[in-house]
Amino acid sequence: MDYTQIILKPLVTEKATFMKEAGNQVAFMVATCANKVEIKRAVEDAFKVKVLDVNVVVRKPAPKTRHGRTVGKIAGWKKAYVTLAAGEKIEFFEGV
Repeated sequence: MDYTQIILKPLVTEKATFMKEAGNQVAFMVATCANKVEIKRAVEDAFKVKVLDVNVVVRKPAPKTRHGRTVGKIAGWKKAYVTLAAGEKIEFFEGV
């Protein structure tokens, strides 16, 4: 798979910002079929950085309820925390 199909979007949340500053980690929403090796290669190819470690978190689909009734489902997704080597950096919002 191409890295554009593996890395869907960067996650910019409070936790992700803290991890970026404290531990040199960045968070991405990734394809559910991607594994750690593919995610590592995709980040290295896309951003030209050295990746040390990849941690993956899977959010399972859940039923969507309203007033006690099931009216659909919330889709599941996969999140990857990527640890970069010392001195490496990925900037999502340069010049803002």
